[in-house]
Amino acid sequence: MTPFAAQIDPRAHARAGHGAPTLVPTPLEERRRPVPIADDGTDRVRAAAWTVAVHEDITALLTDLDGGGAFVEEQWARDGGGGGVSRLMMEGMTFEKAGVNRSMVHGVLPPEALQRLGVAAVPGEVRFFASGVSVVVHPRSPRIPTVHLNVRFFELSDEDGHTLDRWFGGGTDLTPMYPQPEDAASFHRALADVCAPFGRALHPRFKAWCDDYFVNRHRTQERRGVGGIFYDHLRPHEFGPDRRSLHALAVAVGTSLRTTYAPIVEARRDAAWGDDERALQLERRGRYVEFNLLHDRGTLFGLQTSARTDSVLMSLPPQASWPRPGGHPAGSLGDRLTAMLAPRDWLAVDAVA
Repeated sequence: MTPFAAQIDPRAHARAGHGAPTLVPTPLEERRRPVPIADDGTDRVRAAAWTVAVHEDITALLTDLDGGGAFVEEQWARDGGGGGVSRLMMEGMTFEKAGVNRSMVHGVLPPEALQRLGVAAVPGEVRFFASGVSVVVHPRSPRIPTVHLNVRFFELSDEDGHTLDRWFGGGTDLTPMYPQPEDAASFHRALADVCAPFGRALHPRFKAWCDDYFVNRHRTQERRGVGGIFYDHLRPHEFGPDRRSLHALAVAVGTSLRTTYAPIVEARRDAAWGDDERALQLERRGRYVEFNLLHDRGTLFGLQTSARTDSVLMSLPPQASWPRPGGHPAGSLGDRLTAMLAPRDWLAVDAVA
């Protein structure tokens, strides 16, 4: 773990009295109403610091897990303000493609982005600041699931620099390409431990949010994967009196792949697979592409705000397929995998049965 991550370790944070807050959601119409709020100038500094730290931590972890591949880095600047660092590994030993991106961008929020965020009209321009890390890993072996992780901080201000709103978002989810329910159970158990210092009610709340978000609604509500956690538009005043709790949560989620995903990679990297498994992997990757291009908020926001297109589309797999329609025979690998995607309580003892 990076020095910064250790500095705001979530368990130490909880012991200090900042953890285990009760999340009290605000009605949607109030959540979207831009009202000037107090600003001590530290949130952007903290978010920028953990964005860099989390980015470095994940890069180091995935490099070690791959066992031979290396990331190629590109730095980019956004015309409207800010920029980012994109790191891409292609054709590694374990990962066919892995992307680890960070960005800190700012500028005037375009009208289409304002509308999508549901921000009420205010006099003059609305400016934004967004900082975060996004990760997608597409392993070579179909026996190793694809994983996605994102943590972010977002702030809106009026043209005079007064803060209108700020919130946090993030999460991580698992997309299996082979029916191994024990991997899903392990992933969710580890995520529950990550969330625990911030309140036991957090994991089930974020899990349900994730189950509802990663859905290919154009394919009869088919889930992209087995879920994980997802949260968005979490504001400091909704998560207890101390905003540091949400920064600590971002770091905890951002560095969670060490306990949620790495054990699965280690356990599955040498598992046998063949043409049938590869064909199913490519089919499920096709569904992954559909979700990311049609439904994903981050993809749409990045394209609407003129972020680097290759970085926005980093999540797409190197290969995918769309086989002839018709479904899978009963009891086949594809049929068992489709059944496994249905939401359930993965923490339950019988979830693997």
